[in-house]
Amino acid sequence: MEADARPEPKAPELGRFGSLHVRYGKRSKGSAPRRRTVLSVMPWAVEAVDDYVTNIRPRYRAAAGAALWPTERGGRLQSREIEDRFADYREALGLDPDLVPHCLRHSHVTHQIEDGADPAFVQRQVGHRYASTTALYTGVSGDFMNTMMRKVLDKALHQDQ
Repeated sequence: MEADARPEPKAPELGRFGSLHVRYGKRSKGSAPRRRTVLSVMPWAVEAVDDYVTNIRPRYRAAAGAALWPTERGGRLQSREIEDRFADYREALGLDPDLVPHCLRHSHVTHQIEDGADPAFVQRQVGHRYASTTALYTGVSGDFMNTMMRKVLDKALHQDQ
């Protein structure tokens, strides 16, 4: 578990969770899961993982082994279990049934782009092979589009000065 978390030299303020190694990332049909390193970009998320690893994870039995997110019985947490729990919460809160865990991935990509992250960085973070796939995930707001248009125009209009 801890072997997959590393400090990021360029972001020492994130401590031991500056980067996380993803062993079982999304895969293409017929291929093995894509492994990659994901850099932490949200300090609050690092704090949440650190709190979980320090205070919650030790309560699972030793049989859970190296899995960061084990089940109560010690196995690895599976996608279906996450989807089922998410559905329970969604229904209890009366949210739209179209809201699924994968929507969080789309939101993450959109927020990173809107916050000014380089699209190539975001693409690598989410493990997409093609920029066009990342673009499909991005649903930026009208305000964001207007702000970007203004920046491009201002840069173009003031380049000659």
